Amino acid sequence: MIDETAIIHSSANVSKDVSIGPYCVIGQDVSIESGTVIGSHVVIEGPTSIGPNNQIFHFCSIGEQPQDKKFNQDSNSRLVIGSGNTIREYVSINRGTDAGGGKTVIGNDNWIMAYVHIAHDCIVGSNSIFANNATLAGHVIIENYVTLGGFTGVHQFCRVGSYSFSAISSVIVKDVPPYILVSGNTAKPSGLNREGLKRNGFDSNSINLLKKAYKIIYREGLILTDALEELKKLSTESKYIEAIHSFITSSERGIIR
Repeated sequence: MIDETAIIHSSANVSKDVSIGPYCVIGQDVSIESGTVIGSHVVIEGPTSIGPNNQIFHFCSIGEQPQDKKFNQDSNSRLVIGSGNTIREYVSINRGTDAGGGKTVIGNDNWIMAYVHIAHDCIVGSNSIFANNATLAGHVIIENYVTLGGFTGVHQFCRVGSYSFSAISSVIVKDVPPYILVSGNTAKPSGLNREGLKRNGFDSNSINLLKKAYKIIYREGLILTDALEELKKLSTESKYIEAIHSFITSSERGIIR
């Protein structure tokens, strides 16, 4: 299942049923688990570990050195990819740096479309969709079930909360709380991500409570400290409100507002 033109380093650990297409290069200290399929002309550098049942399409660059001038060749630098991810054509994912904890992490069951770039030290959760040309700068955290529209750019050190959605060409320079929709350059809140919540099984009561939370944060003219006090009261009614409150109180960059 490995094309005769592929080049596999002697230290690479590739499971027997992994499929590797023509003209691929699998470098030193790369581990690829069972069921993963790799298209042609893919370059994977290590240290990189790739879990089971991923599909990596043609011309991807996976696990290359960070695009960081401070990067030291002797650094603790690695990339960890989970299971069930779809990584489309021309995607680039870089390894981590010492300053960011040493590793870039991709979770499970993500759909990463063509020309996406994920920079060093990013932490990506599971079940997210990155549309074509979405770009993450270094040290970005993307939680679970996030959708990034095409050409979305996320500034370094930003966090994007679970079940949030960015419209096409959004430029995100502050943290995006869970469950909301953002758009524009620079990105601003545009409402609750209601369709996304419905598709992911949120019931009407939970969505209505999240609407109340959104109004408290964005529509009632409250300063953030007062909004957080109101959210804290409402959080007793829903774990989702509690998640918003926790996200905002732990934000280091500040939230989109």
